[in-house]
Amino acid sequence: MRFGLGTKYWLLVIGLLMTSAQAEDEKHTVEAPQAFITEHSGKFNGQKIAFGATAGETYLRDLKGEPKASIFSFAYTKHKTEPAKRPVTFVWNGGPGSASVWLHMSGLGPAFAEVPSDASHPGLPPYLPKSSSNSIIDVTDLVFIDPVGTGYSRALGEYEGKAFWGLKEDAQSMAEFIRTWMTENNRWGSPIFILGESYGTTRAAYVANILQKNMKISINGLVFVSQALDYQGSSPYIPDNIISYVTYVPTMAAAALYHGKVTPVPQDKQAFLAQARQFASNELLPGLFAGNRLKPEQKRQLVERLAYFTGLSPQYVERADLRISARRFAKQLLRDESKTVGLLDARYLGDERDDLDDSTKRDAASDSISAAFNSALQVYMRNSLDVDWERQYLSPADPDLRRYWRYRTSKDGSAWEPTYVSTAGQLSEVLRINPQLDVLVASGYYDLVTPFFDAEYTLNRHAINAEQIWYTYYEGGHMMYVNGEAKVELFNDVRRFIEGHIPTNK
Repeated sequence: MRFGLGTKYWLLVIGLLMTSAQAEDEKHTVEAPQAFITEHSGKFNGQKIAFGATAGETYLRDLKGEPKASIFSFAYTKHKTEPAKRPVTFVWNGGPGSASVWLHMSGLGPAFAEVPSDASHPGLPPYLPKSSSNSIIDVTDLVFIDPVGTGYSRALGEYEGKAFWGLKEDAQSMAEFIRTWMTENNRWGSPIFILGESYGTTRAAYVANILQKNMKISINGLVFVSQALDYQGSSPYIPDNIISYVTYVPTMAAAALYHGKVTPVPQDKQAFLAQARQFASNELLPGLFAGNRLKPEQKRQLVERLAYFTGLSPQYVERADLRISARRFAKQLLRDESKTVGLLDARYLGDERDDLDDSTKRDAASDSISAAFNSALQVYMRNSLDVDWERQYLSPADPDLRRYWRYRTSKDGSAWEPTYVSTAGQLSEVLRINPQLDVLVASGYYDLVTPFFDAEYTLNRHAINAEQIWYTYYEGGHMMYVNGEAKVELFNDVRRFIEGHIPTNK
């Protein structure tokens, strides 16, 4: 006896298989890159300049030519120039997991989010973008970049976001973006600069190394805003990390002086901060290293000196065993006023519910300005750059980014001993490969996240040539550009740095 299935059954099966295959194909179908192009003009550094703005995607492709990621950027390019010779600066923020909103809306580009320079709260909305006359478009084109999982940037095709979420993976994708953007825009002849902030400096050192070593692309200069290259000096949350108890002291001293907590009041701020540096290096560090071998009279002297520089009571410093972390300092400095000071910028004041807590649980600076920057960017994208897209602009980033972020650079299964994140070695190497490459290091005095003394501590070692490092300091915090006067100084310093690193005889 023969048993068979009806023709209709087989047609149904074939139809289902075709539908499934079609759905799978559609899943991996990648549309053409999106771009929003507008024309603008403005007056920057006293010069009237016409420029184009391209807010759009750049596709990164695998070796088969298949798109693997869409990197969204905002490119501002000056008209009536030789594109192949015009300098271009690639700009990103940090996080990891931050879109370029902060630097984009700092006024480095054509617009900025206006917040009070005196660190007071910006008040109620609306937060509208303002035209920036301080932008450095007069000396360089600018490309603000959002890494995968931030802004409009996404993984594509068969690739997932976590393929790009890691110290090494992120740097590789950013280097690939620069190479691809230079190719698609005929900019291989341009002087190239990279400007990063916070974790963006961690990334910048790694990217510069990849560009130089692996892609054979030299760059003209690096700009680090609030550097974070070696996390041992900027990780004040690990009890046994004595280095962080040293690198943060000068910033605490600056904050204590700002809030009137240093007695007697020093006559000269710079001399006072120089003394804080000397105390931290020459007195506190040996004392912490000595540990329980420290004699009682030596410890009493260190307690009194540390109390003087930080504005905290000797009793508190004694109980803390000379170990003052950033979050505890932010909570303790103005505890008698039931106020906290900001971490990103210690000029800002916060009011937390629990006045008895040992450390601050929020950041007064971030709480004050985040909404203003995000809102101003959204208004600017829609009304000035004509960005009309259903895709969500991720700021903050994809919720999975931090969960999947990978700092490990060794392959799984290989021997690897966890250590502090550091790309200082990559910077040291690239500075040796390209001895003409210099680094501008911009630090805010009131930054309790990436302290200015840590920048000096990090970049004065790791076998880095001191002549290739340019230090600048500003009356502000992590985002020193929220202070209008500091912003002008910062952008002028960046402008001079770029102008000084463009060959005139080529």
